Amino acid sequence: VAAGVDDLSHTPRKTTTTVAMDFGCLTIDPTLKLYLFGTPGQERFGFMWDDIVEGAVGALVIVDTRRLDDCYAAVDYFEHREIPFAVAVNAFDGRVEHPLDEVRWALDVAGHVPVVVFDARERGSVRDALLIVLELALARAEG
Repeated sequence: VAAGVDDLSHTPRKTTTTVAMDFGCLTIDPTLKLYLFGTPGQERFGFMWDDIVEGAVGALVIVDTRRLDDCYAAVDYFEHREIPFAVAVNAFDGRVEHPLDEVRWALDVAGHVPVVVFDARERGSVRDALLIVLELALARAEG
């Protein structure tokens, strides 16, 4: 269905994608659970975002630097709704194509927004990125 719509020129070996929504639950301790919703980042799926962020305390915008154009909509969305968010640059094949300050500049992300590198395939790396979002949410709740 996405033939002719999705640009795969930067990801020729890509064979799978999130077609609707991912969901997960991460228990931090007995009193704190994170419910995780993952959506495709393309703007055409933006209609799902309003429902998903109802009650959200934060967000993680995952960035593929080979396709920065796909990230603008998500960054703008969370900025305009004043939902704390961090930007996580996915390290494909263990490397990042651009320095983080260049990614911040290209996405026009404010200085208070964390921009970090992570590997979406590594559990510990994902945990660390999500903990940054949790810290943002807790800081907002305390402030």
